[in-house]
Amino acid sequence: MERIIQITAGRGPAECTWVVAQVLKKVLEEAQDQDLDVVLLQREKGEENGTIETVSISVKGKNVDQFVKSWVGTIQWIGQSQFRKMHKRKNWFIGIFEIEAQKNASVSENDIQYQAMRSSGAGGQHVNKVSSAIRATHIPTGIAVVAMDSRSQHQNKKLATERLLRKLEDEKLVQLKNHVEKQWENQLNVERGNPIRVFTGSDFKKSKVEKSYKGTRQKLKNDLRNENN
Repeated sequence: MERIIQITAGRGPAECTWVVAQVLKKVLEEAQDQDLDVVLLQREKGEENGTIETVSISVKGKNVDQFVKSWVGTIQWIGQSQFRKMHKRKNWFIGIFEIEAQKNASVSENDIQYQAMRSSGAGGQHVNKVSSAIRATHIPTGIAVVAMDSRSQHQNKKLATERLLRKLEDEKLVQLKNHVEKQWENQLNVERGNPIRVFTGSDFKKSKVEKSYKGTRQKLKNDLRNENN
């Protein structure tokens, strides 16, 4: 199962873009520890070196739902500005949002149309007489490729199919990135307060465990039990 998350500084200053870069490192480290597959979909660099305005990643693997849930929300960093040493502000906030993944439709052989054609370019009399080149067209999208590498029509058909599938995968990635871009209004919706995680200091250590209401529920049960006794 694929989940897509976006880590963004929103309208925050350079300090927030530094926090985004640090959080991305933490996310990647934690994903690796949990054997999750991560693909970088899009990254917008910040004005300062080593900073990131916004980054979107795809996460796949076992327990991915739990992983995403543990990160989505407001992230707080408590520390001295990396760029304005005399700045009094100590609390910086960024946001992590989940983006709905687009559905990936599988490519059916019935959706591919093959057309034999004469090869072009150098190659002597053979290319002028034999229609060995193959054009493969994906009917739903109109995307087409041509293979004329071999004198064998069968081999060219195989090559054309492979190239078409690669091109369709590239097109899916482009569409996904465009889909992510359209949802970047999340940058404007970073909320302060109630952070899902808190980090401190220049070494970016986690100082607060992810939100859990288990302890609160247990306390309420105990209080209720004491009242009834």
